[in-house]
Amino acid sequence: MADSRYSPSARRRRLSALLRRVREDRGLKIDDVNRQLGWASGKLSRMERNEWKLPSPRDMKDLAEVYELPEDMREALMSLAREARVRGWWVEFRDVLRGGLADFESGASMIRTFEALLVPGLLQTPAYAAAILRGGRVLTDEDINRKVAGRMRRQEILTEDGPQVWAIVDEAALRKQVGGPEVMRAQIRHLVEMAEQPNVDIQVIRDNQGSHAAMDGSFMILDFPDPADLPLVYIETATEDLYLEQPEAIQHYVGIFGHICSAAETPEASVSHLESLI
Repeated sequence: MADSRYSPSARRRRLSALLRRVREDRGLKIDDVNRQLGWASGKLSRMERNEWKLPSPRDMKDLAEVYELPEDMREALMSLAREARVRGWWVEFRDVLRGGLADFESGASMIRTFEALLVPGLLQTPAYAAAILRGGRVLTDEDINRKVAGRMRRQEILTEDGPQVWAIVDEAALRKQVGGPEVMRAQIRHLVEMAEQPNVDIQVIRDNQGSHAAMDGSFMILDFPDPADLPLVYIETATEDLYLEQPEAIQHYVGIFGHICSAAETPEASVSHLESLI
């Protein structure tokens, strides 16, 4: 059974990439494999594109036979399929947690995040999070409470043995009086407290920096402890979650993060500025 630092989605993503690589190494076409196994025409392509939810160990066994894999590779496929089927805590909040971000966060070794107008979700207080959601003017109090509970549950990864979290926040997010002065003071005080944790770094981009490399909007970069699980970039829009996996796109956002890190105050100076706002 997987522990709390485990991401089934990352395992499924790795399994999809492995299936494609194994097939291509053997010079086999997708249609030929589907035909040999008596599968529907689109089944294997969906697997290789990671357009599946619960990989079947039986399917992995059948593919291992077709690909004539050695025993260690057969076991690797079976193990990844079993691990990808594990249901994490986020399943309980699937009504309010969009996409698979919480899943990926749970298995990340480093999370780099930039926010332009909001405090990052992993660092929000319940009152601040609720005030943001009320601002949308479309949710009931019950829905807001449920979403806040899910967001707070996400934050349980922020322990000493959790991922390294590196948050860069535009000063504009700190000046907005979300929820009123008291809520905002408590939120900034919480940021100061979180910055004391050894695995949390917070930097502020001051207004006097003017324009910077991340003016196009917020994003998150997630790295994973196993080199077989490649990094990904997460971007949230009003209607959907975007996950970028192409190496060129990831490198682009890593470059942006590097630039804004240089533009921001140091972690020590950022904490001093936060304290001055309380």
